Amino acid sequence: MESDEIDEAGLERLIPLFYERVRADAEIGPIFNDAVADWPGHLDRLVAFWSSVMLTSGRYKGSPMAAHLKHRSRITPAMFDRWLTIWTATTDELMSARAAAALQNKAARIAESLGLALFFRLEDPVAARGGIN
Repeated sequence: MESDEIDEAGLERLIPLFYERVRADAEIGPIFNDAVADWPGHLDRLVAFWSSVMLTSGRYKGSPMAAHLKHRSRITPAMFDRWLTIWTATTDELMSARAAAALQNKAARIAESLGLALFFRLEDPVAARGGIN
């Protein structure tokens, strides 16, 4: 099982350090800092989220999609890449290679899903054909 080397204690170390780096980042930090008023509470929710995702603990109750949709006007696809770059560096630093890879793979799938929900729009089929003739 890919989460064998991931535990609550590891997530409790990883998440605060990762978001400390996110908050300090020139590209994505301002959005996070503006969006989150209660960082201790938010970090607790994020640890619960990753616990639910990686350890199937069921601790997280919430909607990541709704949280991101509220800030859609300020989020760009490139910001997901920046988030993943910081995530990769932090997980590589703190976790075993196997745990880091599992966390990185899951984060990439989550980022892809959020990105599709925020940015993907099917073209109007009529407009795509050049309008109605």
